[in-house]
Amino acid sequence: MADLREQALVSTARLAHALGRTDIKILDGSFHIPGSGRDSRAEYARCHIEGAQFFDIDGICDRSSPLPHMLPGADAFAETIGRMGIGSNDHVIVYDAPGSCAAPRVWWTFRVFGHDRVAVLDGGLAKWQAEGRAVTNAPTMHPRATFRATFRPHLVRSAANLIANLKEGANLENRREQVVDNRGPGRFAGLEPEPRPVRRLGHIPGSRNIPFFAFIDAERYGTWRDNAALARAFADAGVDLAGPLVGSCGSGVTAATTAFAAFLLGRDDVAVYDGSWAEWGNRDDTPIERDAA
Repeated sequence: MADLREQALVSTARLAHALGRTDIKILDGSFHIPGSGRDSRAEYARCHIEGAQFFDIDGICDRSSPLPHMLPGADAFAETIGRMGIGSNDHVIVYDAPGSCAAPRVWWTFRVFGHDRVAVLDGGLAKWQAEGRAVTNAPTMHPRATFRATFRPHLVRSAANLIANLKEGANLENRREQVVDNRGPGRFAGLEPEPRPVRRLGHIPGSRNIPFFAFIDAERYGTWRDNAALARAFADAGVDLAGPLVGSCGSGVTAATTAFAAFLLGRDDVAVYDGSWAEWGNRDDTPIERDAA
């Protein structure tokens, strides 16, 4: 477990020491939900870690899908990442800005396409700046590189997969996979509106709610909690860490925090429902549960 945690989380001190290495590629994966009033790309342009490029979650996606930021195909991903100068042998380090928590989505995307040399900067830009480390507004360019992408279907779930999962049995214990919903409690309960247009509010029947912010320490710049605290978050939600897990959320971004937290605890096989509530809440064939007002 310690090895996986060290593999997946990079401290600000480690990154500062590694700046300038040609095999280290830094990505700002910040993303903000609609209506937040924030522009991640503009914020990156004003201030980012030296050498960082912007990973556009809304741009590096399947543009033919009506759903937001669905995964692109493997060839399209490889082409885009290669144009960014990231090669298959490079070590990718992803961070995000305060209030984002999207770096795990970028981390998961690289793993979906077969790249394991990827990590999240613990504490992100907030911790980096709090420590007085240098930032810049200068653009970053790298020579084109060769990136080979191999799709790992076991790390991705579709609505069809989760509908079939519900049919495995009437009780959660009989289902093949446990679904963890990383939205806030009000949205999970169906008592607060979604940031995107949806026809129905609520959650996937039998899913368990662990808001993404339960995994991080807001008082320590959003650094990830230690393994004992992460394990408690799963246990308190009634999730068996030894069983199959799927992360879900509003549109598949913070859903990756379940996969990342589980990875820190030794699990490298946790999937993400890419469409999440943006898809589930707009279909007619998807059952929902909703708390009483």
